[in-house]
Amino acid sequence: MADIVDLLREHQLPLGWLAAIAAVVLLIGLLALPAIVVQLPQDYFVRDRRVPVRHVRRHPLLWWMVAILKNVLGTVLVVAGIAMLVLPGQGLLTILMGLGLVNFPGKYALERWIFGRPAVASTLNRLRSAAGRPPLAIPDRP
Repeated sequence: MADIVDLLREHQLPLGWLAAIAAVVLLIGLLALPAIVVQLPQDYFVRDRRVPVRHVRRHPLLWWMVAILKNVLGTVLVVAGIAMLVLPGQGLLTILMGLGLVNFPGKYALERWIFGRPAVASTLNRLRSAAGRPPLAIPDRP
């Protein structure tokens, strides 16, 4: 036990930074998740494919810059979330936030699978109901 206490004393500053980062990520997640869920179109999860954002696509340089920044931030969040699985912090929430930002093949199918789960779908629809928005159409599970 004394070894653990000594280890914590030796690494007090990095552990403090990790705790601060974990608190910031938690706060961002708690604020951003409801805002994003409320803004989703009602048929978002039952569409065959995503509708591209037209106003950003008109400016290719802007689109590439946003895509690169979004993917870099998402990758950092995924790596931080993996680290938070063994360090202080909410690792799974951070990993999910990172995966939401990163572009990869099959992402839309993964989102539909995650948000098609009854517990997740009911939570999302409760958030939308509290904001006065109609419930999301959730795809049938195979």
